[in-house]
Amino acid sequence: MTAEPPPVRSSAAPPGGRATVVYAAAVAAYFVAVLHRTALGVAGVEALDRFRIGATTLALFSVVQLAVYAAMQLPAGRLLDRFGARTVIGAGSAVMAAGQLVLAFADTVPVALLARVLIGAGDAGIFISAIRLVAQWFPARRVPVLVQVTGLIGQSGQLASAIPLAWLLHHHGWSPSFGVLAAVGVLATGIAFAGIREPAAEPAATAAPDAPTSFVRAVRLATASPGTRLGWWSHFATPFSANVISLLWGVPFFVTAQGRSTAEAGALLTVLTVTAMVSGPVVGRFTGRHPLRRSWVVLASCAATFVAWAALLVPDTPRPLGQLVVFAAVVGAGGPVSLVGMDYARTFTPADRLGTASGFVNTGGFVSTIVGVLAVGVTLQVVSPPGATTYTLDAYRWAFAVLVVPWALGVGGVLHQRRRTRAAMARDGVVVPSVRAALRRGRPAR
Repeated sequence: MTAEPPPVRSSAAPPGGRATVVYAAAVAAYFVAVLHRTALGVAGVEALDRFRIGATTLALFSVVQLAVYAAMQLPAGRLLDRFGARTVIGAGSAVMAAGQLVLAFADTVPVALLARVLIGAGDAGIFISAIRLVAQWFPARRVPVLVQVTGLIGQSGQLASAIPLAWLLHHHGWSPSFGVLAAVGVLATGIAFAGIREPAAEPAATAAPDAPTSFVRAVRLATASPGTRLGWWSHFATPFSANVISLLWGVPFFVTAQGRSTAEAGALLTVLTVTAMVSGPVVGRFTGRHPLRRSWVVLASCAATFVAWAALLVPDTPRPLGQLVVFAAVVGAGGPVSLVGMDYARTFTPADRLGTASGFVNTGGFVSTIVGVLAVGVTLQVVSPPGATTYTLDAYRWAFAVLVVPWALGVGGVLHQRRRTRAAMARDGVVVPSVRAALRRGRPAR
């Protein structure tokens, strides 16, 4: 048998006007969440001055936010299974708005860290809720592409942080800029509660009669499948390079180590984001047409990222702008590739546990991002003179080189879980076809 794995959930509601409204409200909230999430990436230099901190403490700002986000994934997924996407997205948007308001007036490190905790907690359930709505409201064959489009629209929030927010910071200062972000968060909250609804035939607020009531048991069942674990490692391996650059270290590295202007650094972050937006639908179309070859996309992205980092770090002189553009484009593609992991969760998880499984998979990339952001900050501090707040190219070369550790762990995890997943599929009668058969299947019929 050479069929694809049978989907374990189906969309009860056909797409239509209501589906479009629900989808638009969900992706608007996700757009704002990404704007909140990445805002500190363009404010790194201002944060160093405002709080009088070094690289390790600056890294801690991002690490705290990401750690809370990752820690809240399983609880957020469980809340999503029990109460539905409208509640999770609306409440999360409100909490993120509160976090940005606190950050707008923070002038000490503890208060700023509290703000980052609120931002991470509010952000935790928004994306997994959005992709659950996609699975509920649209036909299964359209889901892989629509998940990528969701990521594309959401990640354009990073453009808003790289361009308009950067402009606000440089012309109006810290408090007005983050105050505007808080107001935008309030707007997203209203849109979520007004526009998002669950399909009538599949109310997410009511658990299935045989659904487990124990949180621990629910998590164990949702994460037991090797396919879901393959999704976790796929999500771990692919996005952290782009996140390390976009969330914190990109602007300082491009400006202080590569000798680029602030405008050029912002343009490079824009290249990273635009690449993610362009490559997302391509990845979604490939995985939709070749579901048994999804790991190819993951491993190809890992290989390309390794080559891009090596070409950037091996030379001991600043790189030409063209090479930096290529580097940003290559690592940027890792973001949409990580969503292949979410597609694994959808494929191998029953409907009543999809939120929990999606939350589990979504922790993967944020665990690797936390490790990467913190490792870069600690290494910069170790290899630089005491008290330094500006770091040399050689210091960044050492710091970024440590990213090979999560990269190797991720590739190894994908290969191991792919073997286990294919073995489980074979026991169920699903055999991965040869490459020639897969390519022949992808050609249009004459």
